[in-house]
Amino acid sequence: MFETLNLTAAINPLFELISKGGVVVGLLLVVSIIALTIIFAKFWQFWIAGVGRHRKASQAVAYWRVGKRDQAYQIVVADRSPVSDVLAHAMRGLMKPQVPQALVREDVERVCFTHLGDLRSYLRALDMIAQTAPLMGLFGTVLGMINAFQSMADAGAQVDPSALAGGIWIALLTTAVGLAVAIPASVTLSFFEGRIEREQGAMEKVVTELFTGAVTSSSENTKEAEALNSSPRLEVIQDAP
Repeated sequence: MFETLNLTAAINPLFELISKGGVVVGLLLVVSIIALTIIFAKFWQFWIAGVGRHRKASQAVAYWRVGKRDQAYQIVVADRSPVSDVLAHAMRGLMKPQVPQALVREDVERVCFTHLGDLRSYLRALDMIAQTAPLMGLFGTVLGMINAFQSMADAGAQVDPSALAGGIWIALLTTAVGLAVAIPASVTLSFFEGRIEREQGAMEKVVTELFTGAVTSSSENTKEAEALNSSPRLEVIQDAP
């Protein structure tokens, strides 16, 4: 019984909002549910894929540079991040001397584009919501203002200023709802795009370092690689949960 009362108390404000704002507010609420679904789904996808976890990939490249290719390959195969998967494809290609490096690079680019395409999925829909929600709110405001001034014209000299102000307030409600939907969608879209750009940069960095051997690295990096080569056992860095 209490759960039913709590649910009713939570739903009643929504019905009141829709009744005041009209069809446009109801449509914006539906759009907001779609946006929230996409946002939560993308956060889950990024977490499951290990986006932003590059330490194992960097460690694998360091082992590869000093000749510990089997150990480096085992590190990236055991990892689930897109960067490690791209690195694993590159290592498998380089382990086949009969395959030209140009062909390996081209196939690695294919894997990169596949991962980046998966990470960008549904972001276009979120971008569309962020752009159209304010316009939908403005459209509702214009319709509300038309109705308010139409009522004013019909009333003639018997215009009630309070009724006019109430009509304008209800009309502006749709703009507020539209902005309330668009702002979080725009912020989260920028966040996701930034994470994808950093992931793409990490892919390019580790793959280029794998092919070139980081020949222009400083002496400190060279000493670090030599220390790894002299290490008697493999110590895999664990990513933070």
